[in-house]
Amino acid sequence: MMTNLSFADLKGKVCVLTGGGGIIGKSLAEGLASAGVQVVIVDLVKSAANDVAAMLTKTYGVQSIGVEGNVLDKESLSRAKDVINKELGSIDLLINCAGGNSPKATTQVEFIDGDSLGSLDKTFYGLDVEGFRKVFDLNFLGTILPTMVFTRDMIDKQRGVILNVSSMNSFRPLTKIPAYSAAKASINNFTEWLAVHLAKVNIRVNAIAPGFFLTDQNRSLLTVADGSLTARGNTIIRQTPMGKFGNPDDLIGALLWLVSEEGAGFVTGTVIPVDGGFSAFSGV
Repeated sequence: MMTNLSFADLKGKVCVLTGGGGIIGKSLAEGLASAGVQVVIVDLVKSAANDVAAMLTKTYGVQSIGVEGNVLDKESLSRAKDVINKELGSIDLLINCAGGNSPKATTQVEFIDGDSLGSLDKTFYGLDVEGFRKVFDLNFLGTILPTMVFTRDMIDKQRGVILNVSSMNSFRPLTKIPAYSAAKASINNFTEWLAVHLAKVNIRVNAIAPGFFLTDQNRSLLTVADGSLTARGNTIIRQTPMGKFGNPDDLIGALLWLVSEEGAGFVTGTVIPVDGGFSAFSGV
């Protein structure tokens, strides 16, 4: 009978983490390294990946490397995998954290009303199609392609874990960001589908869905220069029962639980909200 969780089974495992240069990705990387995982930071900018990897090695004493890789280019990812296999060996874990949004896939207004009928370029009808495609591809195909490449070692061993990073707006789409919301909803569906597809070869697939965290991507949307909240930031806080934004470190417990066999060996096909109660609150 298990009486406590040490996550000792994670020590020495090799984990590929895409999007490790961002605030959330870096926090996940530190959580993994703290458990003794050898973390590979895959990033389009190799110097950024190297910086995070060097910090992990220095701070946590684990072997970590940065590798150049484009999550939308399968050949680039295959080259990255060759480097990883040569330097660290077989891949055990994959965290798909790469993603992002763009102003070109964002409406300027929340609703079409009497005021916006005369300027539809600020609404859904004014969205840049190419911008929409880029955001959707970055988040959804940017999860699909790394999974196709980096999990081949898991197939060979018939064991491994994949963790996708979804978002709260996969459950309740947010105003203004239709491409990002649609892509994250697709990640949820893909997580469930792939969990079934890989269940017979002992590869577990889950996702975490962060609520609202202050990151470089959304800070200007949620706060103003003096640190006070924008109207959108205030709306989010009112809809979050815990009354605050999340700290990226709040994701680490769910991360380690889901990638470890100690406590989550029978958990697959789930999407776990880490959101301060946002998804549970009806607004009244």
